[in-house]
Amino acid sequence: MFSSTTGIIHFIASIIALITGTFVLGLTKGTQKHKRIGYVYAIAMLILLITSFMIYQLHGRFGILHIFAVISSIVLLAGIVPMIFKRPKEYFVYHFNFMYWSVIGLYCAFFAEIFTRIPFWLDLKQNIAVIFYAIVGITTAAVGGIGSKYFKKYKSTWENMYKAH
Repeated sequence: MFSSTTGIIHFIASIIALITGTFVLGLTKGTQKHKRIGYVYAIAMLILLITSFMIYQLHGRFGILHIFAVISSIVLLAGIVPMIFKRPKEYFVYHFNFMYWSVIGLYCAFFAEIFTRIPFWLDLKQNIAVIFYAIVGITTAAVGGIGSKYFKKYKSTWENMYKAH
């Protein structure tokens, strides 16, 4: 990842997005602080996603990680666009829902990135692709599952906060 300027930019953008995304989830929604940090998150994510397509692809082809990057791009834009155009009527709810999942998706990618390094650290030589993709699947399911539980628990409270705007 650090073998190129693109990789370094990707890494820095990911750290900024992780930090600001965490703050945005925890902050009171709609405040100036929330908005400012949210803009930083969105810009960092855009940079992160653009550079993800510029980094050398595993096996020289468009892979599963790029598919996740496409999905993440769609989710991010689906969270940003309603706020820009103030449409549809309940655009705050759309914004919240998609931006929440944008951050959870980033957490999934972060943990997948960390845990997929384990086979390389252990110097495993056999079935590395199978192990790699199993780890991606397990970490994504675990983090997404935890995110889903929080989402279900707080969704109605957060939507009522947004409807008040």
